[in-house]
Amino acid sequence: QVQLVESGGGLVQPGGSLRLSCAASGTGSLFSHYGLGWHRQAPGKQRELVAFISSARSLNYADSVKGRFTISRDNAKNTVYLQMNSLKPEDTAVYYCNGAYLRTYWGQGTQVTVSS
Repeated sequence: QVQLVESGGGLVQPGGSLRLSCAASGTGSLFSHYGLGWHRQAPGKQRELVAFISSARSLNYADSVKGRFTISRDNAKNTVYLQMNSLKPEDTAVYYCNGAYLRTYWGQGTQVTVSS
């Protein structure tokens, strides 16, 4: 059974940085084949895609985070990262990672709160 576990969320002041990690287990040697994404859901809003990295390492970002967030992956560690810089209060949300290869798997989410 594939499991994804996020970590690294927390409370940060506007302009600060956080690095989220999402560790996968149960993928065996297939992790490198997975497309990996970070999504977020703010209270009262729909879940939205923040960033995506394909198995070939092509990247895609939501317009709202371009130039501030960076997604990366370490296939040797079965982990995907989201480096978030210049955080804004509107980035406050629960952040979820997902992985897709034949089917899609989701993590449980980690809270990011940007507030002074």
